[in-house]
Amino acid sequence: MSLQHIEQSVTIRAREDRTGLGADFPRLANRTVIRFLSRYGILIAFLAIWQVSSRAGWVNPAVLPPIDTIVSALWNGLAGGTLLGDIAISLQRAGLAFAAAVAVAIPLGLFMGQVRAVETALDPILQVFRQTSALALYPVFILLLGLGEASKVFVIFWATLFPLLLNTISGVKQVDPKLLEMARVYGATRLTAFRRVVLPGAVPSIFVGLRLSATTALLLLIASEMIGANKGIGFQVMNAQYNFQIPLMFAAIVILAGLGLIANQALVSLQRRLCRWSSPID
Repeated sequence: MSLQHIEQSVTIRAREDRTGLGADFPRLANRTVIRFLSRYGILIAFLAIWQVSSRAGWVNPAVLPPIDTIVSALWNGLAGGTLLGDIAISLQRAGLAFAAAVAVAIPLGLFMGQVRAVETALDPILQVFRQTSALALYPVFILLLGLGEASKVFVIFWATLFPLLLNTISGVKQVDPKLLEMARVYGATRLTAFRRVVLPGAVPSIFVGLRLSATTALLLLIASEMIGANKGIGFQVMNAQYNFQIPLMFAAIVILAGLGLIANQALVSLQRRLCRWSSPID
């Protein structure tokens, strides 16, 4: 076969590939659109109905302002710096409480999950505290710690501690005993069995607790900032409502929802990286 024949064959194959790609492109685009609408279609429809209803006067625009008005208030608040300071202080409070809960709950949960005597001794008081609402205890924390940052951070810490602690204990208990027995048969020490069997087996359940705790932290953040605070996203929601700045109020709510989505997605991505054998539920 001559060089000319080879070049003609390559050219024909390239044309066929381009033709096939061009034919498949509409099909791929349709699949992408269908996949997008199946996931976000209801949300888009909800926002569209809200916008049309408010603009057409079907609902009171003073109570439910149009979406574009809320977006404008959000942009003005962020661009003007009004909401940036509130976001920073809220993240500081929630982040400090969440980090403290992680530092206490995970080691304690791993220890309690392995030492049955400790779990038996601590479980009754933990169940009592877990069933007591953190908001119900907030006045007690205010009396003990005052209206400053300490009481706000502590009530968030208190609420986020228990979901993470209980999920960590549950994760340790769900480790297959046969794997531990096999590790002992092969001469693994207690520390090695913990590092290679117990901890990896408990990690998926720990991440479930982390996601629940992150959601709880944001919920308690709002409540704590609505009482005795002069800064923060929760304070901004209440202050805007008192001053009847409804678009700004909804803008602050959108920020809270966005922070929750970002925190959840970050934990899901981290779980996928650390637990390749386990697919987290979105």
